[in-house]
Amino acid sequence: MAEKPPIAVTIGEPAGIGPDVILASWTRATRSGQTNEIAPFYVIGCVRLLQSRARSLGLDIPITPANASGASEIFPHSLPVVPLQAPLDGEPGLPVASDGVAIIESIKTAVEHVQTGIARAIVTAPIHKKSLYDAGFSHPGHTEFLAELSGTWPGGPFKPVMMLAGPRLRAVPVTIHMPLADVSKSLNTGDIIEIATITADNLISRFGIANPRLAISGLNPHAGEDGAMGSEDVTIIKPAVAALNAAGIDATGPLPADTMFHQRARNTFDVAICMYHDQALIPAKALDFDRTVNVTLGLPFVRTSPDHGTAFDIAGSGRADPSSMIAALQMADQLSSTS
Repeated sequence: MAEKPPIAVTIGEPAGIGPDVILASWTRATRSGQTNEIAPFYVIGCVRLLQSRARSLGLDIPITPANASGASEIFPHSLPVVPLQAPLDGEPGLPVASDGVAIIESIKTAVEHVQTGIARAIVTAPIHKKSLYDAGFSHPGHTEFLAELSGTWPGGPFKPVMMLAGPRLRAVPVTIHMPLADVSKSLNTGDIIEIATITADNLISRFGIANPRLAISGLNPHAGEDGAMGSEDVTIIKPAVAALNAAGIDATGPLPADTMFHQRARNTFDVAICMYHDQALIPAKALDFDRTVNVTLGLPFVRTSPDHGTAFDIAGSGRADPSSMIAALQMADQLSSTS
C-alpha cells in the first residue's frame, strides 16, 4: 500500500504561540514514542524563525528545509519546513504588519499542496487578523478564505461551515464573524437548512456517524417562548427544522440554548447547530478547551485548527499547551484517512 501524503501545517501568526505548539507537537511525536499517534507533517514557514523560537524555548530540535514530497521521510528525525518566499520578522509577542504577506502565502501554498495531492490535509496555526488586514486580506477569517481558495464559496456550491469538535461536544455556528447586533437581521431559514445539511453530510462521510442527530438551538432566551421573547425562533428556525426533517435529517428544535449543553442533553445529539458564534464556541471551549478542534466542513479537503488564538502574552515563554494543536493534527489524520 502506498504511503499516505503528509499533513501541511501553516505557520500562522509567527509572533504568537503557533510556532511554539508546532515545535512542541513534533517533539511530542518523535521523542515520546507517539509517532503512531501523530502523522507526519511539515510546516510551510521559515527555518530561521523556527530555529530562533526553538532556542528561546530551550528546545534542541533539528529543523530541515524540505520539499513537501520528501517530508514524511524527514519527519522522524527532523522537523521539515517548506520555506516561504516572503520574509517573516515578528518576534514573540510583537506582531508586525509586513508578516501578513508571508502568512497569506503559507495558507495559499497549503491549499495548492492539498489540491494537488502533495498533502492530504491542512492544519492551520492561529492567525492575527490585523496583520492580515494590513497586508490586504479581505476575509473575515480563515474559514472564508479557505473556501474561496477551494472554489466552494462565494459563487460555489457550498457555504463554509465551521465546526468546533471536542471529546464531549460538536458545535456549529450558523452565523460566524459578525457583531451580535447583526445576527437577527442576517439569520434566515435557507442558511440554517444549508449549514445543517452540510454538517449532517460531513458527519456521515468523514466522522462515520450513519444517522446523525442534530440539535438546533433557538436564538432568543427560552427559544423565544412561542414568540413572547422574539419572533425569529418561530418564523425562521422552526421552519428550517421542519424542512430538515422532511429531507430525512434527524433534527430537533428550536431548543433553549441554556439547557442544551449539560451532559444528559448532550447524550441526545451528535452536533449542536447554534445561531451565532459565542452560542456555539463558549460551551465547546468551556467543556474541552485543550482538546477541541476547529474543523471546516463543506470543503473538498480536510482542514483543522487548534481552537485557541495567538496568545501573544505567552508566546516564546514555554507556557503554551500544545494539546489542541496535537488534537488538530490527529483529527486531520483521522478525517483524511476516511474521506
